[in-house]
Amino acid sequence: MGQPTAGRRPGTIASNIGVALGCVLFLGGFVWGALLYRPYTVPTNSMSPTVAAGDRVLAERISADEIRRGDVVVFKDVLWGNAPEVKRVVGIGGDEVACCDDKGRLTVNGKPVEEPYLRDKGLGAFQPFSTTVEQGRLFLLGDHRSTSVDSRNRLTDQAQGSISADSVQARVDATAWPLGEARMLPRATGFAGLPGGVSTPGPVKPLVAAVIVGAVLILGGAAYGPVAARLRRRRAD
Repeated sequence: MGQPTAGRRPGTIASNIGVALGCVLFLGGFVWGALLYRPYTVPTNSMSPTVAAGDRVLAERISADEIRRGDVVVFKDVLWGNAPEVKRVVGIGGDEVACCDDKGRLTVNGKPVEEPYLRDKGLGAFQPFSTTVEQGRLFLLGDHRSTSVDSRNRLTDQAQGSISADSVQARVDATAWPLGEARMLPRATGFAGLPGGVSTPGPVKPLVAAVIVGAVLILGGAAYGPVAARLRRRRAD
C-alpha cells in the first residue's frame, strides 16, 4: 500500500505536471519554429561582416508586403542564378537609390542612410550610381560592397538591377551556426526615418526560450523521482 501513496505525493504530482508542460513547450517550440522559419546556409562573403560564408541563418517566411528597407533577405531570381542568395534591401518600389553623398553614404530619396554594418566605408569606397526602383521590385546590395555582386552590377538590365518582391523567400532574423556566434541580426535603423520604417524581429527569442524552458522542465521532472527516492533511503538509514 506504500507505493500508491508515494505516487500521490505532491512532489511527484508536480514533477509529472512539469514533464508534461515541458514536453508541450519543447515540442511546441520546435513545431512553431518549423512553421515560421527556414534554415539557410550563406553561400558567399558578400554580406560580411553581418553574415559570413558558411553561416547557418534562420529566416522567417514573409510575404512581399512585409518587406522593409534594411531587411536582409533570402531570394531566388533566375537572372541572378539558380541558387538562393542573401542580400540587403536598400530600396523598394518608387525609391530613388543613389551613391553617394559627400560623406560616402548611400542615399534613398535624397536622404543619406547611416550603415554601421558595412565593411567598406567612406568616400571612394563605391562606384557612383543612381536608379529609380520600379513598383513591386527591390534594389539589393551586399554589406561587403567592394566584393558583392548585386543590383549595381545589373543596372543596365531592363529592370535596372532590381528583383521582383515576390522573389523573396524569407527575411533573416538570426544566425544559428557557428553555435558560439549565434545571435539576432540588428535592425538597420538608418532606414527608420523613411516611410514604412524598419521591420521588427520575428519570434526567435520566445521560440528559443520555450525550447530551453521545456528542456529544463523535462529534465527536472524526470530527475525528481530518483532524487526523491535516494533522499528517502538516506532518511530511512
